[in-house]
Amino acid sequence: MAAAEEASRPFAGLSEVSISEDIPVEGDISVPVGPSTRRDDELSTLDEPVRETILRDLRAVGNKFVHVLYPKRSTALLRDWDLWGPLLLCVTLALLLQGGAADSDDQGGPQFAEVFVIIWFGSIIITLNSKLLGGTISFFQSLCVLGYCILPLTAAMAVCRIVLVGGSGTVSFAVRLVVVTASFGWSTFASTAFLADSQPPDRKALVVYPVFLFYFVIGWMILTFSPSQ
Repeated sequence: MAAAEEASRPFAGLSEVSISEDIPVEGDISVPVGPSTRRDDELSTLDEPVRETILRDLRAVGNKFVHVLYPKRSTALLRDWDLWGPLLLCVTLALLLQGGAADSDDQGGPQFAEVFVIIWFGSIIITLNSKLLGGTISFFQSLCVLGYCILPLTAAMAVCRIVLVGGSGTVSFAVRLVVVTASFGWSTFASTAFLADSQPPDRKALVVYPVFLFYFVIGWMILTFSPSQ
């Protein structure tokens, strides 16, 4: 006990020692913010205003439209996929196909729900076919590409509605045939340009054929559309 008391005696007066406020304290005790922390803060959208979020998403959709208009072997649609653009194009095309002569006569004209089902069901079938043939593209990436590539056909439908305002004669049909054929070829070419690298080389024809048929059906609905009188 005596030895323990003697060993602790040199530290007995430390409790009475105080540091004067006049002595400057050097050093930085704040926690440094590393590059990874700053990067997380920059990428975080929790504190982002709603207006900025909407504008950012609209810019992303617009960029994908540009990629479809100028198709090339790019991974932009595959890397940052979304379904907002396909949904917008599907609804727009379905609305433009409304009001046909066949609709009023109950002759099986394309209704809104029918167009909606044809586009999405066809995209799903093509995607499943691609996956069964050994494609490396994901399910939603394929839906994104197929949906965005409807843009030329949607633009063709808008042009056809304008042409039909002047009548539905032979000249009108010829103009619509040229416009629909060009948009059909553009949609097929754009979709295959994005999907080509994700398919086995010896099975690309088996993947392209359903895509060709899918856009052909949509183009046929556009070409045979006639407004109700």
